[in-house]
Amino acid sequence: MAIYEAVQNLLAKKKMEDLKNLLNEVDFSEIVEMFPELTPEEQVIVFRLLTKDQALDVFEQLDVWLQEKLLSSFAEERSIELFEQMDADDRVRLLDELPAKVARKLLAALSPEQRKLTAVLQGYAPETAGRIMNPEYVSLKGHLTVAQALERIRQQGEKDTLYMIYITDENRKLKGSVSLQTMVLADPEEKLENIMDKVASVQTGTDQEEAAHLLQERDLLALPVVDREDRLVGVITVDDAIDIIQDEATEDILDKAGLTSFGHQESARSYRLVGGSVWGIWRVRLPFLLITLIGGLMAGAVIGTFEETLEAMAAVAFFIPLIMDMGGNLGTQSSSIFTRAYVLGHINMKAFSKHLAKEVGVGLSIGVMLGILAAIAATVWQGSPELGIAVGLALAATCTLASGLGFFIPWVLVRLGMDQVAGSDPIITTIKDITGLLIYFFLINQFVGLI
Repeated sequence: MAIYEAVQNLLAKKKMEDLKNLLNEVDFSEIVEMFPELTPEEQVIVFRLLTKDQALDVFEQLDVWLQEKLLSSFAEERSIELFEQMDADDRVRLLDELPAKVARKLLAALSPEQRKLTAVLQGYAPETAGRIMNPEYVSLKGHLTVAQALERIRQQGEKDTLYMIYITDENRKLKGSVSLQTMVLADPEEKLENIMDKVASVQTGTDQEEAAHLLQERDLLALPVVDREDRLVGVITVDDAIDIIQDEATEDILDKAGLTSFGHQESARSYRLVGGSVWGIWRVRLPFLLITLIGGLMAGAVIGTFEETLEAMAAVAFFIPLIMDMGGNLGTQSSSIFTRAYVLGHINMKAFSKHLAKEVGVGLSIGVMLGILAAIAATVWQGSPELGIAVGLALAATCTLASGLGFFIPWVLVRLGMDQVAGSDPIITTIKDITGLLIYFFLINQFVGLI
């Protein structure tokens, strides 16, 4: 991508003024497309260099997990300003994903008018047309002439849905619609009710996917939403429909890949595992691996009951299941994280080496921690510091290797066009088991001298 390479070049040379000029010359859609490929630090720099209007356009088009990440990196005043300027439907979608404490703080900072609009949408059930509609629209009465209608529109000011005017009666019941183009070309003295068209609509309780597909099938720019009494309460715009259809398509892809359907919450979790801090990754993954560590030590104790049979090699054999199982579990974690992140678009295949290096680093850090615990346990249990050192180092090396394989093997299979979901774990397990045993017995030979 040309814009991505240009941005990277200017960032590397720290030419911020040139970068600002470049960003404000390109269309905001190009920036949106490039944004996920940037590091968190680069994203903040790029966003701060955008003009106010362009920043809002870019922010509203970003995935929710990216919006959340950006808000957390801004000063409170900047976050509130962005939140206030968002369309009400986009604001509600973001609120659904933010931590409750942050959501309450941002809501409290809204102007009374925007807080009221937001509260209206939050009153509808999730994943319904009412929840995703934009409550700001232009509606006029049918008895008005075109000239009168155009003057009313000028008085109301700019609206995101100005391209379509909705005609309602005295009770706000939807009667039809008139495009702005039709009005401009019509006789100024013609009444709106004479030039309006019938229009499809959905109720507030209609499933959002059904509403999105209706808008797509009818080739509409916006779809009106009515309440149970057919009163117009909002509109669903084409950009909202595209987002919904893309989300549903993502869920279908995940199902076909053999994974559970992930919503926005899973998307945010995936981003934190790929792009978050090492400490955040530890908190998610380490507890499960500690449980596996305890289970591995118990498996070693079972093998210990055959000490007389195994004679001199018995103490060494106790820890083979521990090292193999821990490596296997860490490799499985890494391959699962890769699969989800790849499907959701959180892995930049052009910069895969960065993702691989980070995963190896995470594997090393986890492996060292588990290795220390295993070394202590082996030393206390068997009374042999040499054996403890060999076990700890072998476990650390196996975990590091397994983490790297967990990302590298699926990437190779994807590049070859093969099924990485079905093929990754068997290949990872085979390589990890063979190399893990070689590492373990090599270290036993170096520190214990039994081989």
